[in-house]
Amino acid sequence: MRKFVLLFALAILWLLWSGVYSPLMIFLGLCSCLLTVWLVGRLETIDHESVPSHLGLGVITYWAWLLKEIVVSSIQVSRIILSPSMPISPGIVKVKSKSRGSVGWVLFGNSITLTPGTVTIDIDEKGELTVHGITQDTAEGVLTGDMNDRVANLQARGDR
Repeated sequence: MRKFVLLFALAILWLLWSGVYSPLMIFLGLCSCLLTVWLVGRLETIDHESVPSHLGLGVITYWAWLLKEIVVSSIQVSRIILSPSMPISPGIVKVKSKSRGSVGWVLFGNSITLTPGTVTIDIDEKGELTVHGITQDTAEGVLTGDMNDRVANLQARGDR
């Protein structure tokens, strides 16, 4: 099942990114996707971490929400940077992930890093993340738990 999910995802991404839809190019793209899935299968690296198909379609709604957060944060960071006083006051906070296991921890950490103004510095073996923010308020925004809750809910939905 994971191989089919990976093949489908690779084929869709190839079609979106190539921009060439002639029959020959589509055939060659499909061949490259099949070869990739075969090689990855031979290396035995297709598991629940590399192809998290267990998360289901909830990933799409999470991505949409994350995209909105990225846009909002981009505007906030732009205001800070373009302000003549440049009110930068870096801060570091620690936040415990509500997710279970490395997939949830990494998804949470990467989501924080993708959001402008914050960077995940470290994730320890207990799921505690160290986060740097361009301002103390930005860093403490991670502590509100909205992103943490969404990642935990996404993972819980996938575990059912």
